[in-house]
Amino acid sequence: MNASRIAFIGGGNMAAALIGGMLQNAPADARPSIVVSEPDEERRQGLAERLDVETTADNAMALAGAQLVVLAVKPQKMRAVAEELASNVAPGQLVVSIAAGIPVAALQGWLGGHQAVVRAMPNTPSMVGCGATGLFAAGAVSDEQRSDAESLMRAVGVVQWLDEESQIDEVTALSGSGPAYVFYLMESMQAAAEELGMAPAVARLLTLETVYGAAKLALAADESPAELRRRVSSPGGTTERAIRELDDSGVREAFGRAVRASRDRSRELAAQVGEAGQS
Repeated sequence: MNASRIAFIGGGNMAAALIGGMLQNAPADARPSIVVSEPDEERRQGLAERLDVETTADNAMALAGAQLVVLAVKPQKMRAVAEELASNVAPGQLVVSIAAGIPVAALQGWLGGHQAVVRAMPNTPSMVGCGATGLFAAGAVSDEQRSDAESLMRAVGVVQWLDEESQIDEVTALSGSGPAYVFYLMESMQAAAEELGMAPAVARLLTLETVYGAAKLALAADESPAELRRRVSSPGGTTERAIRELDDSGVREAFGRAVRASRDRSRELAAQVGEAGQS
């Protein structure tokens, strides 16, 4: 991390996860100074006590002296917050937004024309250090600033840079919405087991460990998920029959439609923000 001081505007769960990840991974003699601007007094106090960071309720004060500014507010509040910050953002500061659905051009406009903006699309597993984040940088972002943005998000998981901002919509559909798909699968597996007579606590534990173990095995294996599935599905066996039932029910096609629907909604929301920014 090149930035020696980082300002977080917003102190919610994702901000806390990023801060915790950075402090845990950074060498003791190279930890950046961190300040969090958060309007809720109770949350400010909790962050200060739990993470030992500086806190304030003044956004402008937080920006002073920071090389990296992380906008970690809800999308519906982003315009008001960014416009408030416009007169305080310094030319050399990198602004990283982790708000979903807010295009770079809108952020740049709301920030008074500030150009050094990176858009990040993390997902909720970032809160346990297992996130997957897509990053897109505006043309004015330097190599050093790109490195800082990557270091920030690597503190909570893996990072992939995107060549085109439109690819953020695909990231949203896959890894952004993806945890919900997995939770839906887990919910369905547990419900099916309970319908067969399994105790809820037993069904839950076996479901969670099965999904966790399968993901861990897939990460460790050189083979594709399709090959790993075939290895479990012995000809004429129980798993093969279960997979055939899923195929006959159109589950694969339903997943395809779900991912496309999420992508299309991401595009719609971005377009709405763009239209609002021009009004």
